[in-house]
Amino acid sequence: MKAQKKSGWLLRIVLLIILYVPIWVSGTLVITHLDPDFPSEPGLVDTGMGVFILSIINTLLIVGLIVSSNLRGFRLALLLGIAYYGVFTFLTQIETWYFLGELNVSKELLFELLLMGLPVPFLFIPLAVFLCGRWKAQKNIISNDSLNLHMSELILKIFILAVVYVLIYWLAGYFIAWQNPQLREFYGSPGEIVPFWKHTFSTMINDPGLFILQIMRGSLFTLIAFSIIRNSNVSRWITALLIGLFLAAPHFGHILSNPLMPLASVRLSHMIETASSTFVYGVIIVMVLYRKNNAVKDL
Repeated sequence: MKAQKKSGWLLRIVLLIILYVPIWVSGTLVITHLDPDFPSEPGLVDTGMGVFILSIINTLLIVGLIVSSNLRGFRLALLLGIAYYGVFTFLTQIETWYFLGELNVSKELLFELLLMGLPVPFLFIPLAVFLCGRWKAQKNIISNDSLNLHMSELILKIFILAVVYVLIYWLAGYFIAWQNPQLREFYGSPGEIVPFWKHTFSTMINDPGLFILQIMRGSLFTLIAFSIIRNSNVSRWITALLIGLFLAAPHFGHILSNPLMPLASVRLSHMIETASSTFVYGVIIVMVLYRKNNAVKDL
C-alpha cells in the first residue's frame, strides 16, 4: 500500500514537472519590448537543462507548500498563487526596474515582465492543488495557534523584520555581489571598491529611495510569508526551510542567460548574494513570527 502511494506521488510530480515547462514558457510570449542589442553571455548551464532544473526545483517547492498547508481548494490555490506571484514576479521585477530602468528596462518592458509571471501562479498552481488531491474544500480550517498574534504585535514584528531584511540585503550586497568588479562597472561604479562605511553613507545620502524600496520589500516578504506560515501543518523548522527556499528560489533563475543582465559573472554574483540572503531571511521570519513576545526587548 505504501509503495502504491509513493508511486502515485511520483507520477503526480513527474506530470506536474511536464506541465510546468510549457505553462512557465508561455509567459514569455508577451515579451515584445526586449532590446535585441543586448546579447547575453551563456548561462551556467545551457537553456534546455536550465529550464529542466528550475522546473524540478519550482515544482517540488510548490508541491511542498501545498501539502504542508491546512488550506484546501480555491482558497489554497488563490492564497498560494498570490504569494508565488508576489515573491517570484512582483517584488523581483520592481527591483529589476529600480536598478535597470535607465539601462534596458522600460516601463513597457516592466509591464510585460509583470504579465509574464502570471501563468505559473494562476494556472499551474490550481492544477497542482487539484493533482495533489487538495482541491476538495474543508469545512473547518485549522490555523496555526502559534501565530495568533495581536495586530500591534504583528505590526511591530513586520517593522523589525523589514529592518532586518535591509541589513541582510545590504551586507550580502556589499560583501558578496559588490566585490565583483564587473558587477560594479555594470551598475555604473567602475574602479576600486569604496570602503563599506563610506559606500553605505554615500548611498544613504545620494540614493535614499533604495532603502525605502527595500523596507517595502522586506515588509511584503514578511506579510507573504505570514500568510503561508499561519496555515502550516508541519513543524517550525520544516516551515522555516520551506519559507527560506520559497524566498530564495526565484534567484536560481540566474543560471540561465539573460539579456537584461548579460554578463555571466554578474548573474553568478547576484545568485549567490540574493539566494543566500533571502534564504536566511526566510528562516528568520519564521523564527521571529513563531516566538511570543510581550515587549520590544523580547524580540
